[in-house]
Amino acid sequence: MKATIERATLLKSLSHVQSVVERRNTIPILSNVLLEASADGRIRLMATDLDLQVVESIEAAVDQAGSTTVSAHTLFDIARKLPEGSQVELNAADGKMQVNAGRARFNLSTLPRDDFPVIAEGELPTKFELPSETLKQIIDKTRFAISTEETRYYLNGIFFHVSDEAQPVLKAAATDGHRLARVTVPRPEGAEGMPDVIIPRKCIAELRKLLDEVDGSVEITLSPTKIRFGLGNAILTSKLIDGTFPDYSRVIPTGNDKMLKIDPRSFEEGVDRVATIATEKTRAVKMALERDKITLSVTSPENGTAAEEVSGEYTSEGFEIGFNARYLLDILGQIEGDTVEVHLADAAAPTLIRENDKAPALYVLMPMRV
Repeated sequence: MKATIERATLLKSLSHVQSVVERRNTIPILSNVLLEASADGRIRLMATDLDLQVVESIEAAVDQAGSTTVSAHTLFDIARKLPEGSQVELNAADGKMQVNAGRARFNLSTLPRDDFPVIAEGELPTKFELPSETLKQIIDKTRFAISTEETRYYLNGIFFHVSDEAQPVLKAAATDGHRLARVTVPRPEGAEGMPDVIIPRKCIAELRKLLDEVDGSVEITLSPTKIRFGLGNAILTSKLIDGTFPDYSRVIPTGNDKMLKIDPRSFEEGVDRVATIATEKTRAVKMALERDKITLSVTSPENGTAAEEVSGEYTSEGFEIGFNARYLLDILGQIEGDTVEVHLADAAAPTLIRENDKAPALYVLMPMRV
């Protein structure tokens, strides 16, 4: 193959595909990116880790159609260091690929295209579209709660499912056992009868990066085992987590009768300030609730104590409750409005946090002993 391509175009595309490639691979070809130049003036780039695959096609001046595979990270690093605005010439033949730009010349080893694995998609019966902004919102408001514990692998992703309530909805939820985040949006056309799916953490991370480049809608097609996202010039395909997500609706409290209304920014800043002295062992921040006054405090055996008063609307009886400061900050960082509702029961029961009862996002946080 022989093609010439603008450096910025190549770099942008390589930055998308190379992040799927694992740094350490036992199978050499999985470290490579597949480049396919076609006579119609396009180059297709593909990378995979066998669970996730990204394909992107970009415009190029193709002198000779053909295909090869070359180290993804090496080619990305070369493109990154080439002078801005340069034209990059790619020339592959006889197990080698020459990369020329300006006065720079590189000669890279390649592996044959036929050895490159492709994820077989099979039938993807469910097909619908979601606006890219909606998908971004779903990911941003839930992904911080994805578990990183490998033993409970079925929590290592975001759970998507449809349900028929007053209106048909699509729900996305993530939990690590300490906190839960859930977003509800109207069910898109075509999603009825969709199987419950758990989209893995790595797929979510790559998808979120690609969404920044997409205006308009994302085409989503899926089966019980695979999912594909059509994102303009890029297509992301992933295997789904083969497991059963727990019935999380059981942990969403419905009878929490003590309500605190508070400005999320001053609350967040107050928690952040007192948590400065918290150590890894004592990440707990204590909230003492009194009428229209909340006292945040942290006690650390190594560093001392910190306290701050924050004003909020609270009329129930006073009590004390503790939370993991990091978890509380993660949730407050996603609240966009001017007030946040914190629905409490007692010092040991899960707490419900949301902007209001119309907000698409809802959070549940387990308290800590303090």
